[in-house]
Amino acid sequence: DKGESKDEEEEKYNLKQRYVPPNYASIILSLKFFLNLLLIVLGHGFHRIKKIIIKKERHTVALQVMNELVKTASPYKFSERETTDIHFDPRITGEAQGVEAETDKKKGCSNKEGTVTVAPMESFLKEYRIIGSVDSKSSKYSVKMAFEKNVILKQKETETPFLIAAKMGITEMVESILDKFPVSIQDLDADGKNVLLLAVENRQTHTFQFLINRETPLHESIFRKWDHQGNSALHLAAKYGEYRPWLIPGSALQMQWELKWYKFVKRSISKHLPIHYKYNKKNQTPKQIFTETHKLLVKDGSAWLTKTSESCSLVAALIATVAFATSATIPGGVKETSGTPVLEDEPAFSVFCIASLIALCFSVTALVFFLAILTSRFEEKDFACKLPWRLIIGLTALFTSITAILVSFCAGHFFELKDRLKFAALPIYIVTCLPVSFFALAQLPLYFDLLRAIIKDIPQRSYKEFTQ
Repeated sequence: DKGESKDEEEEKYNLKQRYVPPNYASIILSLKFFLNLLLIVLGHGFHRIKKIIIKKERHTVALQVMNELVKTASPYKFSERETTDIHFDPRITGEAQGVEAETDKKKGCSNKEGTVTVAPMESFLKEYRIIGSVDSKSSKYSVKMAFEKNVILKQKETETPFLIAAKMGITEMVESILDKFPVSIQDLDADGKNVLLLAVENRQTHTFQFLINRETPLHESIFRKWDHQGNSALHLAAKYGEYRPWLIPGSALQMQWELKWYKFVKRSISKHLPIHYKYNKKNQTPKQIFTETHKLLVKDGSAWLTKTSESCSLVAALIATVAFATSATIPGGVKETSGTPVLEDEPAFSVFCIASLIALCFSVTALVFFLAILTSRFEEKDFACKLPWRLIIGLTALFTSITAILVSFCAGHFFELKDRLKFAALPIYIVTCLPVSFFALAQLPLYFDLLRAIIKDIPQRSYKEFTQ
């Protein structure tokens, strides 16, 4: 009885989770089957679907392995690098003996008193970051000890799995390790960056949101941590690297999402940072770093917007010219007695007039907005809202005018063919509109990317660079 009740409860729960009624399931499955079959026949999508399935299986297995490794891991040991004792490794000692031999080789430049001059040793000391002069007898052991300490400290500066997971954006691993070993939040890498700084620097939006929205809030010290260069999380959010992590095409949209990321991080952590945290060791503010590192991106975004606006304004001007000439032409002429159109009672005539007017209005609107982009000053703040909105309105007006001018053409041409072709005219018009429709369809991805970039407050991270 208990088993049957559990099955009934699970069945009720599954029914509640459905997005459609149960009797629609067969229809949806049939539709999916025919769509997959169509993609296979056309040669599109089959390999991509297979890759998605393989990737999903790998992610599922990787998650299971990660959970098992975290469960069976030894208790997390954390210690400050500066306070740990040095434990000598025989391999390191062997290398250090090589250092001692190296000092003997470099004793060629010595004076009469037998003291080695500093000049021959400068490159060696600089390579291993050893400070001080080298004496032929007393300093060899000091060089050996300094070399051993330097090598050991370098070994200790390797990143922990927790920091690597934050850097790569594996939020599930960050969450699991943090739940199992809360002390891991204090981990630092070789540059003195903690998990929050690494997530911000590498634009890992999901990991950063997880850290700031945890049920157990992070300690203030985590937010107030800075690296060895004095950079806070806001400084790192302002930096722009050579990679392009955002899932968006075009330099202008990249710049828009960089601005959104910087503002989002600023809103999230500004209340935790005192005033003196605004400057790093180079006496730079986050705003100064943002302006300096985004100069090239602003330049590329300006060039991209200019090129796009010039191309679209040319099409808009052409449509406006044709729409103006079409709207001034009345199919069938006018009545001599009243001056009213002869075909005013025909439905196609009303469609022709309305479509011509819409094409003229929207093509002129598109032309105005594209000219507004071309005359813009292209400042940093313009990429946040002003320029994307002008571009999206211009593209919307352009697509609308293209559709309207095609409808106007078909409605006007229908008067000449309606008695001859009748119902056969519709397929002809559809085929005629295909070339222009392909142009509009080619621009739709840009249109949807613009909409997504404007609507979303938090940018979406792309992981394509890690999968190639």
